[in-house]
Amino acid sequence: MLKQKHAIIVLVLVIGFVLSACSGGSKEANSSAGASSGAAGSGTEKTETGEQSGIEVDKGLLNVEITLPASFFDEEEMDQAIAKAKADGVNEVIVNDDGSVTYKMSKATHEKMLKEMKDSLVQLKEELTSGEDFKSIKDIVFNDKLTEFTMTVDRGAFENSFEGFAILGLGFQGMFYQTFDGVPSENIKVTIHLKDEKTGEVFNTVVYPDAWESLGQ
Repeated sequence: MLKQKHAIIVLVLVIGFVLSACSGGSKEANSSAGASSGAAGSGTEKTETGEQSGIEVDKGLLNVEITLPASFFDEEEMDQAIAKAKADGVNEVIVNDDGSVTYKMSKATHEKMLKEMKDSLVQLKEELTSGEDFKSIKDIVFNDKLTEFTMTVDRGAFENSFEGFAILGLGFQGMFYQTFDGVPSENIKVTIHLKDEKTGEVFNTVVYPDAWESLGQ
């Protein structure tokens, strides 16, 4: 039962991150998008990540525009989502004919959104390494762009538990952050190293999205 509890907690954390990023952060990102649509054709750089998430990020010189697919929204809560986005600093919110929603915002608002995503990751790290629910995970470090993580663990305890689900949570957060940062879908990559606390040896490396694709084969 304890191992099942660990797995469930990790999955809840992952789902919680998705919900918070979609209802809060993603809307902030959309706010910066406002001026960028007008800047198209004058130095605007557009990145489409639709293959993985249906999210499009358009970065202009001063503003950012983010388009989220209709699947991100509950039709009954659309007005509430738009109101929250504007309260979070989004300049303009456009509901497109296909149900997708475009947020236009300043670059400062977009940077704030990305910072909040990182803050969520720091909170997840604290929960994973506190020793209360995930006893084998001792430390997690990551780089600024969330492309590489190193998780230090008690190897014996880690390999005999379900705490490996934590890797999925880190991989998802890293990929989600890169998506909203405008990284092209074909370039999104998160590398997670597992290091033995006692020996300092990296005994396994997991790469997303390759790990998901290999599971589907």
